[in-house]
Amino acid sequence: RVFVHVRLDDDTSLDSAMEKLIAGGHPVVTLRLRDAYALGGEFVRWEIATATAGAILGVNPFDEPNVAESKANTERLLEEYLARGALPEGQPAVREGGVEVYSEEAVDNLADALGSLLKRVRTGDYVALGAYLERTPSVQAALQSIRLTLGDGLRAATTLGYGPRYLHSTGQLHKGGGDNGLFLLLTADDREDVEVPGRAYTFGVLKRAQALGDLEALRQRGRHVLRLHLSSDVEAGLKRIDQTLKAAVTAATPR
Repeated sequence: RVFVHVRLDDDTSLDSAMEKLIAGGHPVVTLRLRDAYALGGEFVRWEIATATAGAILGVNPFDEPNVAESKANTERLLEEYLARGALPEGQPAVREGGVEVYSEEAVDNLADALGSLLKRVRTGDYVALGAYLERTPSVQAALQSIRLTLGDGLRAATTLGYGPRYLHSTGQLHKGGGDNGLFLLLTADDREDVEVPGRAYTFGVLKRAQALGDLEALRQRGRHVLRLHLSSDVEAGLKRIDQTLKAAVTAATPR
């Protein structure tokens, strides 16, 4: 991995973290910005870099076949909703403290489910969090804590994306990239919901269908993925997941 540190000239908040990475032998590139307006130039820089890297690798960076696949899954699931009045989510394998576990394996509790996923981590793998949650400061802090738990405990790369928008960025990598990702998909009940204009379903149903469509696409490719649904207090559910992960990572080390 290469770490890129984008910083303002007078911002030293991440310097110590970068020094630790350098001391650990990791390549670190620091890009200094004169002010916040220079961030626009970084978007251009990395768009060009993406296209250039794609040309070198023989990959078309402007083609997203697996994004289209997830869209098709979503459309089919919405048709089922219109026909039956409910999405085909199935039944959770476990309900524990406001967290529902949807697993293809037989599990007895949340710890079993998380442990089963994490024991599959190998050196060079990454763990991706797909959060179909409302982005609030408290939710963001809880998800970052989970990232640190996974990254520090497993010594693995982690990514965090809010659904459904990550489907158009890292979502293509998840399904079309190498088979070295493990996925934790987080959904929740919406506190507020409104109808989609001209459609017989709500934005909450649409978002859930997108999550389930992506889950289906990942599983069709044999990716290791676990869905956890937060049925009550989202922040409390995330805290419970984090606490359970702290215990699970001690038993799962990359090999």
